[in-house]
Amino acid sequence: MALPLASLNSSNLVASGRKLVQKSSPSGSRSVKVSALSHCGTPLSASPARLQPLSRLPVSPLRRSLGTSKVSAAAMEAAKRALISLSDKSDLEKLVKGLNGLGYEIVSTGGTYSAIEKMGIPVKKVEDLTGFPEMLDGRVKTLHPAVHGGILAIRDKADHMSAIEQHKIGTIDLVVVNLYPFRSTVTATPPPSFDNGVENIDIGGPAMIRAAAKNMGDVTVAVDPADYDGVLAHAAPGADPTAAAEFRKKLAWKAFQHCSSYDAQVAEWLWGKVGEGPAPMMTVPLQLGTTLRYGENPHQAAAFYTDVSLREFESGGVAQATVHHGKEMSYNNFLPACVIVKHTNPCGVAMRGDLLEAYRLAVRADPISAFGGIVAFNREVTAELAKEIREFRSPTDNETRMFYEIVIAPSYSPEGLEILKGKSKNLRILEAKARPPSGLSLRQVSGGWLWQMADSLTPENITFTPVSETKPTPEQVRICMEKAGAEAEGAVMASDAFFPFSWNDGVELACQLGIKAIAHPGGSIRDQDAIDCCNKYGVALVTTGARHFKH
Repeated sequence: MALPLASLNSSNLVASGRKLVQKSSPSGSRSVKVSALSHCGTPLSASPARLQPLSRLPVSPLRRSLGTSKVSAAAMEAAKRALISLSDKSDLEKLVKGLNGLGYEIVSTGGTYSAIEKMGIPVKKVEDLTGFPEMLDGRVKTLHPAVHGGILAIRDKADHMSAIEQHKIGTIDLVVVNLYPFRSTVTATPPPSFDNGVENIDIGGPAMIRAAAKNMGDVTVAVDPADYDGVLAHAAPGADPTAAAEFRKKLAWKAFQHCSSYDAQVAEWLWGKVGEGPAPMMTVPLQLGTTLRYGENPHQAAAFYTDVSLREFESGGVAQATVHHGKEMSYNNFLPACVIVKHTNPCGVAMRGDLLEAYRLAVRADPISAFGGIVAFNREVTAELAKEIREFRSPTDNETRMFYEIVIAPSYSPEGLEILKGKSKNLRILEAKARPPSGLSLRQVSGGWLWQMADSLTPENITFTPVSETKPTPEQVRICMEKAGAEAEGAVMASDAFFPFSWNDGVELACQLGIKAIAHPGGSIRDQDAIDCCNKYGVALVTTGARHFKH
């Protein structure tokens, strides 16, 4: 007997015998049991898991002729399907309750399924969708045509819809997925085994995310709990379809970027296991930290990004600083600081056992430039030091209090922090973990990036080799490291590169001005000229064998 399909309660179709059996549902509506109903001569599957509700199937011209065009818009809305598989389950309850209220059918995997079920929200296992159990210790769960066909089918493309109808595949309208916690796994202490790291490389998740993002015209993809409110708002009845389409595009971009950053970390980890030196290709994942007031100049837009590469995990530095006080940061504030810095140029450096005295000496090196600059310390700022920073008068007139844009230190005593907050409402107070001089250095140039390992040499790593007749005293070497650039008479001069010329040039001029010792890397074809010049004037000359350029 042929029945109009539109008269059936299709959400209750199940497989049983070889005949149509009409029954009543608990609500009193009628439904039909089928197992071998033919559609266009093709028998439907006898597997309950593969048989889809008719409202889930595309509305083809043939189905319209059979009466499916009479299915209400509300019923079609109720047939929306969401696939959810999460490692980070933040705000999951808010999301699934909202989707359930909008009539979505929710399909999920593993731990996410269990979490949703405990919330009392109706949920199906992905196995109910695919007809296959999870396999290979969880490596294969969602890699199936019933999943990817439902995601990738273009809704207004007749051959796509005909294909999934032929294979009894229902559409999936929302994909909510985030990935295995690879970064936290491989940066753990102690580090995981290689095999454990490999097992935390997500395969099914990125495949679903990319599929949903590619089909952004019909499918919404969410990888960030911060977007759940927007997902629910744009899925609600009466939502502006144009705005919803633009929202899907934005989420698609975010999804591809999410996968890109994830893959960059996987590649970085693997290269660390199998390679050495510069990788043939590399991607640096960056995460927006904050937009800035402006760039180097007010007409330039600017932002600050945090490097989320594995090598930067808990590495310290300004990027991971805590801002305790003051107005928002600007572009120039983030550039390297060296005790006292003004417009990215160091203008005062001092090393002393007493940090108070080091601060005073650093200011006196160039008090005019120091005014309005950045002050950085490598030890805790105590209450005593904070009072000195707050009250210190400029050496230029001994009256004007020194003004600073930023104070940065690895820590502050509670009293010291409160005292500094009282100096100025705009003073930025940053707490940043000390950053060791090691790792990778990247610098942008036109059309590319320069790659080098960080200059991590310290004085303890350098051997000073006397090459002149006059030998430096230990005191001169100490001054060379701590006080280079002081008044010329009796001072010590150090160069970060060798001297290409000596006579009638820098070396001889320094000797004539009263310099008593010179340190330089050596390595020039004219090194002997420097030695001869220093011998003539009785000046000590040492080579270090290590160049320290900083451009």
